[in-house]
Amino acid sequence: MIGGKVVGRVRLDSTAGGTETAGMEIRPERPEDAEPIAAVHIRAWQAGYAGIMPEEVLARLNVAAWAQRRRDVGTADPEHPFTTLIAEHDEEVRGFVTFGPYRVDQDSDDLDHRYAEILSLYVDPAHWDTGVGRRLLDAALAGLAGRDWTELRLWVLAENARARRFFERAGLVTDGERSTYELQRTGGRSPLGLVELRYVGTLDRLGGADRQHQQQGDADPHVEVAAEEAAHPR
Repeated sequence: MIGGKVVGRVRLDSTAGGTETAGMEIRPERPEDAEPIAAVHIRAWQAGYAGIMPEEVLARLNVAAWAQRRRDVGTADPEHPFTTLIAEHDEEVRGFVTFGPYRVDQDSDDLDHRYAEILSLYVDPAHWDTGVGRRLLDAALAGLAGRDWTELRLWVLAENARARRFFERAGLVTDGERSTYELQRTGGRSPLGLVELRYVGTLDRLGGADRQHQQQGDADPHVEVAAEEAAHPR
C-alpha cells in the first residue's frame, strides 16, 4: 500500500527507507515507461558492469533499441508472465524490478511454475546506496508471496560483488548451480562467457528478514539473469 493505495498485489509502507525513499511510489510498469526504464537499465549496466564487461559492449548500448524491445515483448501487458514494478519519485524512474515464474535454463518460453524468480533489479546509479533497491526487492517479495510461491531463485554474475552482497544481506544463499552468460561481441568474435551463480531463498524467511540494512544504506544490486539480455533486455 502506498499512501493508502493498493498497487497491484504489493503492499508497502511509503515512509520506509529514509528520506530518499519517503516520497517514492512503487507501481506497475506502464507502456509509456519503456524509454525511462531502458535509460535506467543502460546506466546501471554501464556503471555496475564496468570492469566486468568490455567497455566497447557497454558503450554501444542504445536506449531507443532497448525501449523498443520492451514494447515488442509487451513487458507492460498485464497478461505478460513477468511483472515489472518501477520506483518513481516526482515522475523520475529511479529503478525497476522484474519477477515471475522460474525460467528453466533461463528460457522465457520454458517456465517452471513451482518456483519464483527475480529476473532483474536495477537502480539508477545516481540513487545507489539510498534504499531504493531494498524497496524494490521488498515489493517483488510481496508480489511473489501473493501468488503462493514459496521458493525464490535468481542469477547473479559471479564477479558482481555488489549485487552478491545485497542479496546475501537479504538472506539469499548460493545453491551450487552455475551458468554461463554469453555476452555477444561485434566483429565476428566469439561470445564472452561470464559465470553466473544461482541464489535461492524461501519467501517467508526473506519477507520477514531483519531490515537493519535499510538504515545502513543498501547497496543496490545489478542482477544479470538472461543470456540474451544485451540484445533482448527485459
